[in-house]
Amino acid sequence: MWDFSTDPEFQKKLDWMARFVREECEPLDLLFPHGGDPYDTENKAARAILKPLQEQVKAQGLWACHLGPELGGAGFGQVKLALMNEIIGRSYWAPTVFGTAAPDTGNAEILALFGTEEQKKRYLQPLLDGTIVSSFSMTEPHAGADPKEFVCRAYRDGDAWVIDGEKWFSSNARYASFLIVMAVTDPDAKPHERMSMLVVPTDTPGVEILRNVGTINERDELDEGIHGYIRYNQVRVPLDAMLGEPGEGFKVAQARLGGGRVHHAMRTVGKTQRAFDMMCERALSRRSQGKTLAEHQFVQGFIAESAIQLQQFRLLVLHTAWVIDNEPHGAARPYIAMCKVATAQLQHDIIQKALHLHGSLGVTHETPLGEWWAAVPHLALADGPTEVHKASLSKQILKGYRPAPGLFPTEHVPTRRAQARERHAAVLKEYGL
Repeated sequence: MWDFSTDPEFQKKLDWMARFVREECEPLDLLFPHGGDPYDTENKAARAILKPLQEQVKAQGLWACHLGPELGGAGFGQVKLALMNEIIGRSYWAPTVFGTAAPDTGNAEILALFGTEEQKKRYLQPLLDGTIVSSFSMTEPHAGADPKEFVCRAYRDGDAWVIDGEKWFSSNARYASFLIVMAVTDPDAKPHERMSMLVVPTDTPGVEILRNVGTINERDELDEGIHGYIRYNQVRVPLDAMLGEPGEGFKVAQARLGGGRVHHAMRTVGKTQRAFDMMCERALSRRSQGKTLAEHQFVQGFIAESAIQLQQFRLLVLHTAWVIDNEPHGAARPYIAMCKVATAQLQHDIIQKALHLHGSLGVTHETPLGEWWAAVPHLALADGPTEVHKASLSKQILKGYRPAPGLFPTEHVPTRRAQARERHAAVLKEYGL
């Protein structure tokens, strides 16, 4: 049966989260606003504020809830996690406060599934404790996110793997204690069997951060960039640094993506809800042409369209989470792709309207709208370009269809009418039709 209600006891947790994020996490966004601040473990002032907040989250049983009970998580299903991430998405710092910051969450899942006991002790436990951060080093400067074009390689030399090549946009590499690197280990294999994953400490000789690339919201002259352009210059790691077997890089990578995309989508709901709230408040607060903005039909259209779009997307994401919880593995794949495609469009449309209603104030740094708006292009590229997911979604959908069996479409009216007349010929003849 379908059920759109939330368990009362869990709703109490959500209510606590909503107050906590508003009162404790959002102020951190204002005190430490730079993109790298939540990941900079050397920022003593930020850490002094962060640690007590993390302890409160742990006391509520809400720390790192994306993990199973065997790793210290609550073992919540995806629907509950989606509702939590809707709240967490209202604050840039909240994922760090709740132990769910990317890419650490996905890297933790990889280590839990494929890491050795020594790797779990050295990397996973500190990651779960929030004392270190990590980086996922996959994309390449000439290839973007298309692994079939990757050339950074790893080859065996005695008792070591040697990594040689460059990686692009390795988020938080400058703060990371280790990197998980996707490299070509068998260039002659099938495309999905060429890659392997290796865990590499960032202090390994030959790991060279060429520069920390700044996005639209970050300034190069202030060295605010957090996305590493890295050269792996004959980097040697032991054979047991490989996560999974040789050639299983795709398998390992997929282990970290599905649920994470749902969480990302619901965080977008939370951020976009804030923008929508700002839009409505502004419409009631400002006057133009002798009446409030809310009394103008154009503005009423903005509000109605945004409310509908936000609710449609929210239900899509929650349904996707429900499918992950209740259907066989893989059933949610097309829905996850839908969420990925729609995420950037939702943020684009609603934040643009909210910013527009704020007039000149909207394009300043005196509201968060300008920063959110500048992040929209990034969202359309994260986890692969939107167009790639559209193409993949289309292929999945078309598997459920077949070509028309005859000359005309199956909905061809003359053909169907003839079939209907043949089926009911006796009745039609009796009544002279």
